[in-house]
Amino acid sequence: MSQTFPVTRRSELGYRVDDVEQFLADARNAYEARAETRAEARGEPAAGARTASGDFTSRSIRGTSFDLVKGGYSTLHVDAALERLEEAFAARERALAKHELGDEAWYELNRNRAREILARLDRAPGEKFRRAGRLTGGYDRHQVDAFCSRLVAYFREGAAMDVPTVRSVVFTPKLGGYSEAQVDLVLDAVVDVMIAVK
Repeated sequence: MSQTFPVTRRSELGYRVDDVEQFLADARNAYEARAETRAEARGEPAAGARTASGDFTSRSIRGTSFDLVKGGYSTLHVDAALERLEEAFAARERALAKHELGDEAWYELNRNRAREILARLDRAPGEKFRRAGRLTGGYDRHQVDAFCSRLVAYFREGAAMDVPTVRSVVFTPKLGGYSEAQVDLVLDAVVDVMIAVK
């Protein structure tokens, strides 16, 4: 049986093959079903009925995770494929939104989202996010603040920053640090805006 991605050695962890294959099949069906729905709306004949499993969006794809098992698919290869899949869905979502809202309204919507993000990132060092409890692990506040400064420079001055950098940023766990959930939520919003205006 052919493999979509390279597999790890039997002693190394990778993503569960069946889970990845099912996810990709569902995503493909969702993508094709939306294309057919739009074709029908334009009065074009549909190529054939397909049923999408689940509600696939660029954001839901970004949040996808798979169980790790020995001898599974290479995480690097699957993660790279998920990024490409997210970009494909995001491009479609962007085109649809721009068609419905118009270019100017679409960009104004995302400028407003960027302003909201900047309002958070501009807070004083050590106060940008809610703190985790004293005995609860959070993200190192100094590291998060430093990355926030880079994001502010990106939004305000066009400093170099790309989606993979935001997606892959890692902060050291620290007691009493920033709430991980809150930081992750804002970084997710940053990625949304970056992809939306690509």
